Amino acid sequence: MKYIRYTFWAIVAICLIIVGMANRGIVTLRAMPEALAGPLGISPDIELPLFMAIFIGVGLGLLIGFLWEWVREHRMRSDMKAKGREVDALKRQVDNLQTEKHEGKDEIVALLDKAS
Repeated sequence: MKYIRYTFWAIVAICLIIVGMANRGIVTLRAMPEALAGPLGISPDIELPLFMAIFIGVGLGLLIGFLWEWVREHRMRSDMKAKGREVDALKRQVDNLQTEKHEGKDEIVALLDKAS
């Protein structure tokens, strides 16, 4: 199983290197269109290689997706935590009831009862 994982990540790395080498040209990324940036007097733009823009876009997309899923699953995680606390409380209650049931009885009979 380890070899399959290492092979997969090696193929991913090779693909990323190939994409990076094929897209080394410098591009200008603008946050606002030129028609809107002119009258406002702000023109936030940056020049970087195209492969960096691609990788940053993919990374931000993954980060936003992971964050979205984490927020979406919050209710499920809190429900599971509440159910876990309820199960623990019920286990403690069953243990208490079993010890109360066997008070004043022979210890061996209590152990046999508890095992079954």
